[in-house]
Order: sequence, then C-alpha cells, then structure tokens
Amino acid sequence: MLIRRAEKPLTSLMATAVRRWGPGPLQAAGWLLAAVWAAGMFFFSALETHRVWGLCAMAGYGCAAIAARCRPSARSRTASVVLALAGAVVLPLLFLVLTGRAQSEVTVIERSGLLTLHQVTPYLADPRTVDDYTPYLPGMALLGIPRALLGEDGWVARLVGDARIWCASVFLLCLHHGRRVLRRPDPTGHAGRGRLPYGTAVAALVASPVVALPLCVSGVDLPLTGLCVLALALAACGRPGPAGFVLAAACSLKWTAWPALAVAVALLGHAHGVRAALRCAGVTVAGTLVLVLPGVLLSPGAMVQQVLAFPTGRGAVPTPADSLLPGRLLAGQGALGWYVAVGALALAALAVAAWLVLRPPAGLVAAADRLALGLSAGFALAPAGRFGYLALPVVLALWARLATAGRRTPGSGPVDLPRTTGHGRLPRPLPLSRSVSQPKAATTS
Repeated sequence: MLIRRAEKPLTSLMATAVRRWGPGPLQAAGWLLAAVWAAGMFFFSALETHRVWGLCAMAGYGCAAIAARCRPSARSRTASVVLALAGAVVLPLLFLVLTGRAQSEVTVIERSGLLTLHQVTPYLADPRTVDDYTPYLPGMALLGIPRALLGEDGWVARLVGDARIWCASVFLLCLHHGRRVLRRPDPTGHAGRGRLPYGTAVAALVASPVVALPLCVSGVDLPLTGLCVLALALAACGRPGPAGFVLAAACSLKWTAWPALAVAVALLGHAHGVRAALRCAGVTVAGTLVLVLPGVLLSPGAMVQQVLAFPTGRGAVPTPADSLLPGRLLAGQGALGWYVAVGALALAALAVAAWLVLRPPAGLVAAADRLALGLSAGFALAPAGRFGYLALPVVLALWARLATAGRRTPGSGPVDLPRTTGHGRLPRPLPLSRSVSQPKAATTS
C-alpha cells in the first residue's frame, strides 16, 4: 500500500519533469549519476575488479550523458543507451574474462562444477579457507560445468567457459522470455510519450550500475534474479506448471529464492484458484528435491556448514559478507546480538507472510513488489549480508513495471486477471435474458 501511494506522486513528478525539460536532459542526468557511482568504485574500492569496472563504466556513462544531451531525439537517447552498455558491460566484461580477473564467487562456481563432475556433490569435505566454502545450493554448480569441460587454454575457452557468461545468459534469457509470456506486445513499440521502447529500457537497466557491476565482476545473483522474474510472469499468466519448474531451478541455486515460491503461490491462488497454487507448489518442491537431494545425501554435514552456518556468520570461518546493514551490525555485538538479528528476521518473515494471506497479489507488479520488499527486509536484517544483494529486489520491481507499462497484460493488475472458481476454471457466462428483444431479420420484398 505504501508503494502504491508513493508511486503515484513519483510518476506524476516524472511526467512533469519530462514535459518541462524533456526526456533527453533527464536521461543525461541519470547517466551522470551513474558516472559518479562508477568514479567512486574506481577511486575508493579495494578490489581490482571493481576499479577496472569503474574506469570503463565512468567513460561509458560520460559518453552516454553527452549523447543524450546534445541532440534531444529518440535516436540519440537510444545511442546513449548503447554507449552506456558498451562502456559499463561489454568492454569491462571482456577484459576481465579474457585476463582471468574475477571475484571469488566465480572461482567457487567453477570449482563446484568441477567437483560435481567428479564426485556428484559440489562441496569440499574439509574446507580450510574462505575460498574453499561453497555457500550455494547444488544447482549453482551447473553454471560452472562449462569451465570444467572446456578448461582455460585459448581465449575462446576462457570466454565461453567463464561462469559470468552463463550467469548473464540465464538472466537475459529469463527477462526476454518473461516479456514474451506476458503476451500482447505494445504494437507501437513504446509505452507512451517520453518513454523508451521496452528493449531500450531493459538495455538501460542492464547498463545501470545495479546490474552492470555484478554482471562483470561476479554474476552470481543474476540467474536467481532472472528465474524469479520469469516465475512471477508465468504465475501472473496462469501457468502453474512452468512457473513451478522455473521456481525449482531458482530454489536449487540459493535459499534466498524460496520466498518467491510463497509469492507465486499467493498470486496463483488469488487469481487462478487453489488447484493452480497447489500444482505450482508441488512441482516446485519436487523439482527442488531432485536437484538438491543428491548433495544432501552425499554430503549432509558439508551442506549444513557451508550453505547454512557459513552465510549466517555461524561457521568455523568468518563470512566476508560484511556491511553496515542493521542485521550485520547487531550480529557483530556478540551472541545476543546475533539472536536479536535472527528474531527480527523471523518477525519480518511473519509480517510478509501475513501480508500475502490478507492482501494476496493480483498481478505481476503487486507480486514483484511483495517479493522485493520481503527480500529487502531479509537482506537488511540477516546476520551477514552486503548492499549488493539489494540489486535483486530493485531489478524485480523495475522490470515488472517495464514489462507492463502502457499495456493491459494478463499480469499487470487486478483488472486484467479474471477471477476463477475454486477449481481453477473461469466462471461460465450468464445467458442472455429472454426479455431482451432481439432485432428481427430484414425481409425482402
């Protein structure tokens, strides 16, 4: 409700700004803010990958701002997005991949793929350092198998085998297919006056620091984000089976995807009936068990230590996920602070669950908002976390609006989703009243 109340004045403010200054200057201002963000990474980050990205992105965003400001036209705005995409994604990603520079998450995924091929389970039995831990569920190892198969001999193998390429591919394919399942594309190619076409708007989202930075340096949360987006789109369109399969894939990557199941079930139950919700839940649980159960059976102790204890700050090795988020600050005060953070996290989960029951989402945007707020609360109150985790809820909320802007789709809101009966079927239309006079057929002379 708070989001709905804040969205209307913000939309009105943006429309007024577009009418007064035009979309070009506003887009240029956005790219300048992104350039400041990239400059901060270049000058102040202690990670080499972040500094490389910051240097390339700073130049790309600066060129994009100039292109958007110099010639106020639709073509120049599209050109600015291309420049930002080249500077913030293409160039730094190629340089980092071909030179073998990456955050430790990429190495963990690729090692998990190699271990999966040799011992089925992706976990080391006796991890000694932080880099030996695998805080992901077994499904994430599938993205590291190309590196295990191709090796690193030659630039083609380094490029095609890198886990970041596969993480980004899953993310982009999910965004593309999520748009397709919403049906009824905008025939004009744009959502309205002053707005970018959908493809250009999504390219701008990918070029933004929220997506471009993790895509280039780690990419570990991108497949999870894309699968959650696609699952909600399928649920909004009343396709519980495919939504369940996609959710199973997401839930086998990281446990942070599990709240998406509750949101999708609430959406399906409200808009398409209890049977559809139960079908989605059943498919998700069964698929997740198929993907996760081998790791549970072969290395239960390693999974508990690396997937549960380590990310929450209770493992034998301290987690590097450190930030100024409330949960991390509380956990840093000792055992009592850790339990307070976990208790606050549990209360937030109960509040979101009650929200889903009392006011279930009726469309894609409402479902994305609930999942985004739930994940934001979880990341903020978790005993260990990073600010970068918040990119997932940001992308969820923004993409849902981009995909449904300017059109009436089956998942855009309550007016677009006809209520079904308790068995998941649409109600039968009422017959015409016999008292209504029918036009008589014309007679010929």
